[in-house]
Amino acid sequence: MTSSTPARKSSSLTERRKAATRMEIARAAARLFVTRGLKATRAEDVAQAAGVAPRTFYRYFATKEEAVAPLYAEGARRWTDAVRARTLIRLAETNPAVRKIWAEECQASERTLAEVLAARTARSGGDDNVARGREADQATVAVPPDLRFAAAVAGAAVRVAVESWATGEAPAEGPEGPTALALRNLTALRDFTWQPEPEPEPEPQPEQD
Repeated sequence: MTSSTPARKSSSLTERRKAATRMEIARAAARLFVTRGLKATRAEDVAQAAGVAPRTFYRYFATKEEAVAPLYAEGARRWTDAVRARTLIRLAETNPAVRKIWAEECQASERTLAEVLAARTARSGGDDNVARGREADQATVAVPPDLRFAAAVAGAAVRVAVESWATGEAPAEGPEGPTALALRNLTALRDFTWQPEPEPEPEPQPEQD
């Protein structure tokens, strides 16, 4: 009976190579989005920067925006690893003092994310604003309320996923794990209308004789 071990090893090696290629494309996309801006970067530019053919790029990603997905996923996994000692999160559920510290750390992370979003927004104002965006990264950036709200919602999406895992409501891995849940929560925000609805214009009043 022929052993299937060589086939499994070959398959495993292929998957690792695919994952490495996806991450290399993601890093190239992130570099170009930051230095050139999203609008000025084409999928073909990302492929060239990653050292792959455009057809290879589209084999992994449908659009240029999707190219950064592996980095978001890696960030979510690192968040999970950072709180691997789930007893600390459980302790925050029952101990007011620890819960206060946990809340403060979550708020600090939200503030940092809001500042990053504000700096990136300043950078994406156009190709002529790249230098201004770099300066914004190095200085205190005024964070508008809508970006503070976006950061708070995104932070809550990840926090809920981590707390669900820590309290035993979700498994550590798999499609119901904290990483997958966090990504689903963030995906659910994609179609959210962040801009406020415009106020209706007042109806014209009839002229008085």
